[in-house]
Amino acid sequence: MHFKNRIAVIMSVYNTSFNLVKRAIDSVLNQDYQDFELIIIDDGSNNGTQSQILNYAIEHEEKITYLRHKNRSQAESINRGMLISNSEFITVIDADDEYKPNHLSTCLSEIKSLDLIASTTETIVNQESDYYVPDRFDHNQVIHVDNCILFATLFGKKEVFTMLNFQDMYGSDAHFYERAEEKFAVKKLDLRTYIYYRNNLESLTAKIKSKAQLEN
Repeated sequence: MHFKNRIAVIMSVYNTSFNLVKRAIDSVLNQDYQDFELIIIDDGSNNGTQSQILNYAIEHEEKITYLRHKNRSQAESINRGMLISNSEFITVIDADDEYKPNHLSTCLSEIKSLDLIASTTETIVNQESDYYVPDRFDHNQVIHVDNCILFATLFGKKEVFTMLNFQDMYGSDAHFYERAEEKFAVKKLDLRTYIYYRNNLESLTAKIKSKAQLEN
């Protein structure tokens, strides 16, 4: 199969402030490896950022594809992005995070004979407790982020993503990885080339953690 690009980077956006989205986009555009396409799926944002994102995408249309649909979910948005991608490998970036300049080149060099990798992150926190997120099996329990599988650190062959898809659920990234283990060669690595901002109080993980704390 002939691919247009080596890597497709997929970003789902929903009501994230434009300054954070721009930071994420710029971190992709400034990679030391440039054979990629960036696919932005606006999951029905209604806070006025959609026009800003579209205009910025037009400025960089040689690299960026921008699509919009009504609000569905992050999982469904990423699945749609995977289907329209034309690249050998697929990876993800959250709209409020960023890549270090060598993220894509590092992932590409590490995947080698594997089909899918995940990695640890450089995690930005306000306090020590931010390193811990709700366990997907019991929201009253927490787990260190280094022991999690995170959506945006997944990097693998397109066939892995299109065969399995993401399901709309908390922990869909870990669920995806576990299903991939049954069919493909997968591995979690200690790379820390992805910058994960855990100091965002509006994130889904933060809201679930806050709700569990209130209930207790």
